[in-house]
Amino acid sequence: VRSDQTVKLKCLNIKLFSNGGCAFDLSGPVMDRALFHVDGPYYWPEFHAEGVPCRTVQPPHTAFRGFGGPQGLAACEHVLDHLASKCGVSVEHIREQNIYSQGQATPFGMVMGEQFSGKWNVPTMWKQLFNELSYDARKQSIDEFNAKHKYKKRGICLLPTKFGIAFTSRFMNQGGALVHLYTDGTVLVSHGGTEMGQGLHTKVCQIAAQAFQIPLEDVYVNDTSSDKVANTIPTAASMSTDIYGMATLDACNQILKRLEPIREKLPNSATLKDIAEAAFFERIDLSAHGFFALDNSRCGFDWNLERPEGFPFESPQNSWKGHPFNYFTQGCACTEVEIDVLTGNHSVSRSDVLVDVGRSINPALDIGQIEGAFIQGMGWSTIEEVVYADDDHTWIRPKGRTFTTGPGTYKIPAFNDVPEEFNVSLMDNVDNPFAVHSSKAIGEPPFFLGASVFFAIKEAIKAARLESNLNGYFELRMPATTERIRIACGDEIVMQSIGETSSVFFQPKGSY
Repeated sequence: VRSDQTVKLKCLNIKLFSNGGCAFDLSGPVMDRALFHVDGPYYWPEFHAEGVPCRTVQPPHTAFRGFGGPQGLAACEHVLDHLASKCGVSVEHIREQNIYSQGQATPFGMVMGEQFSGKWNVPTMWKQLFNELSYDARKQSIDEFNAKHKYKKRGICLLPTKFGIAFTSRFMNQGGALVHLYTDGTVLVSHGGTEMGQGLHTKVCQIAAQAFQIPLEDVYVNDTSSDKVANTIPTAASMSTDIYGMATLDACNQILKRLEPIREKLPNSATLKDIAEAAFFERIDLSAHGFFALDNSRCGFDWNLERPEGFPFESPQNSWKGHPFNYFTQGCACTEVEIDVLTGNHSVSRSDVLVDVGRSINPALDIGQIEGAFIQGMGWSTIEEVVYADDDHTWIRPKGRTFTTGPGTYKIPAFNDVPEEFNVSLMDNVDNPFAVHSSKAIGEPPFFLGASVFFAIKEAIKAARLESNLNGYFELRMPATTERIRIACGDEIVMQSIGETSSVFFQPKGSY
């Protein structure tokens, strides 16, 4: 803490343990991404992180949306929350003063700058939300509400995030597409990505329609099949539009290049149908296989590579190991919640989300992805508690068995859990020179912004604890279930319930 009351992060030494279950599965890549994100969107001058995937008696654990990134980001935010408590300042104070600045390097050697990872927009988005939402005034209003209400408490959180875009394994950053132009002027696209409701097919069709300058309804997409595009990779890492959009554009450009001599012979009013018919009679191939592979200099990271002799001394630490991400998708969220101190229930009054998606190919789809990711992240961090048979849950047997296997025990967000006021915006006038049509990946990056609900709940719990003269740090583990919220409030009833146990670290085991 400096004399001017600014708080600057000095160092982080952290060790992450992941529960991999009884088989390795994707435990390695999940831990990789957790380590790449445990710095958060903040600059740490000194940094050391170690990851340990643990083998346990539980069923094999695999990846989920975010692939370890949200877990790493959550660990960082817990550290900042604890630090803020010890320093006697608000956690927003620490966040704002330690967000990466342009030109600073991450612990893995990527530089925040336009030619390296694209424009760094988190500081701008933070200021935009802070000012537009009158954050200080809202926080003061919440403090006044909390002073007047003993059993209802409110909290607010402004949370930034960054999410690296690329497969961390270099060989996976590739994909193909097959494009057919028919003599009636329609186009059929096959690509290696899987449509699962995220709008991948729609975006690929839009890219083809724009390339050929035809209506979207004249572009069709085939079901994904390895007899059309072979040797596909998983539709994951939020990379599918980047990969298959570029592969489709490559195929379209090949066909367009073949059509140039024909186009020059026809009048300017000639349609694609006219050009395709003329090209067919000239025996010009109207099909093309497109391929895209991310440049070697923009993907891949070798954890074990030693510093090469003669590597520039002024280069960032670890930058010789590779460039794990092509760019970062960035965002900020501000969330206000209210908790019931007597029951532990919570409701989300308002959430405002701002995300940098570059120049969006389809804003409606991107906003839908942000909304879905936010709600999914909210559920992950608040109500979706997974319970296994272990020493804390002796009524479940055999050991390692998953207890929360259905809707009776495992709860996901429903209509009633959506924020009462939910505002999602895309950042204006931003470019991304590293992806198709200057867009950005959107599938996984907004997921962690849903955790703003968790940290807002923690702020509300802090207000409740002040009623019992409990000031300072307390541990609240994810997810913030009703039981955990109720116990963390630390009032007289809670203290009678937990006995001599300290309310700072006590964690309920879950009762079903």
